Amino acid sequence: MSVNKSNPNWRPQTQLVRGGTNRSEFAETNEAIFMTSGYVYESAEQAQRAFKGEEERFIYSRFSNPTVGMFEERMRLLEGVEACRSTATGMAAVWCSLAARLKAGDRLVASRALFGSCHVVCAEFLPKFGVETILVDGTNLDEWEEALSVPTQAIFLETPSNPQLDLIDIATVSEMAHKVGASVVVDNVFATPLLQSPIELGADVVVYSATKHIDGQGRAMGGAILTNDVEFADGDLLQFLRHTGPSLSPFNAWTLLKGLETLEMRMERHCKSAHEVAKFLNTLPGLKRVIYPGLESHPQYDLCRKQMKDAGTVICFETEGGIEEAFKIMDAFNLIDISNNLGDAKSLTTHPASTTHKRLTQEERDAAGVTDGLVRISVGLEDVEDIKEDLAQAIEG
Repeated sequence: MSVNKSNPNWRPQTQLVRGGTNRSEFAETNEAIFMTSGYVYESAEQAQRAFKGEEERFIYSRFSNPTVGMFEERMRLLEGVEACRSTATGMAAVWCSLAARLKAGDRLVASRALFGSCHVVCAEFLPKFGVETILVDGTNLDEWEEALSVPTQAIFLETPSNPQLDLIDIATVSEMAHKVGASVVVDNVFATPLLQSPIELGADVVVYSATKHIDGQGRAMGGAILTNDVEFADGDLLQFLRHTGPSLSPFNAWTLLKGLETLEMRMERHCKSAHEVAKFLNTLPGLKRVIYPGLESHPQYDLCRKQMKDAGTVICFETEGGIEEAFKIMDAFNLIDISNNLGDAKSLTTHPASTTHKRLTQEERDAAGVTDGLVRISVGLEDVEDIKEDLAQAIEG
């Protein structure tokens, strides 16, 4: 393999198209898919050297793979960090980033406003392995300060959060965490690397579900863990990934590479349309509230302008009539599809309380702001006027 010339100073769109490209001896233009589980050696001695770490080469695709390596390198260059490790899904990225760092007797402080599966990992799974988890209102700095007054090994947060779009001050919370020696893990899936840079703001690790905007077309699952902590990436994290097996498929890695090529253009269109849709929803009758960080009515509007380049692709609204009204509106959509995915080229809607956050107790959903009347909209790439017309006919009845 010959590594394509790469320049860390290339601008994001150039990195998205060319960053980390490897070409085989066939000198292909498009990235190759190396659908192989294993690799052959010229001799038994070479295999021995490879497993002893004395010779750098591909050993087994659970460990590393040329196509997967290209995806990891492109993500690394885009994020501007020292290391990237990929996973089969976004939830694998969340789980591995925490499980590889924490052990029995450690303490995790996490924001209460989490995606349903992230909440289960933090509040149910990690405690089974002896990790104490404390949940706080991520928007309340006093709660972070109080929780971090006790020795803590890691904190985990989403910003913007899924689904209610709470924003957390990454810089301030990271500073608090580092004072007590805690590592900061940020789920940046709603913002993507293009809208928010958690590590530049002080976080230690950033995780993504590449299934969302990075693929962007509902085709493949994948995840990524990025950090400047090379010791962690090449040590505990790498060993955890190798020996537990949440490896990314080469075919999925190739699909995600294709998604990255158009990410900047798609995000620009997504965000522009989301702004228009959010403002339009505010003009429709019968809605209790519209939630979008780009609206001045959002409680963290100023923070959004400070730490994000744009307000994102997801909008929520809350109905006056609870779950019955929410279901009635969703069932009336003609264009917008009901789906629990997001970041897709197609506009999608979901009812979090009955789907993604169903496992949470009513008390936990209430505390996180996931009400029965809350509806999430992932704004797609259709003509924005068609999206607005579909919303209007469904909400106005």
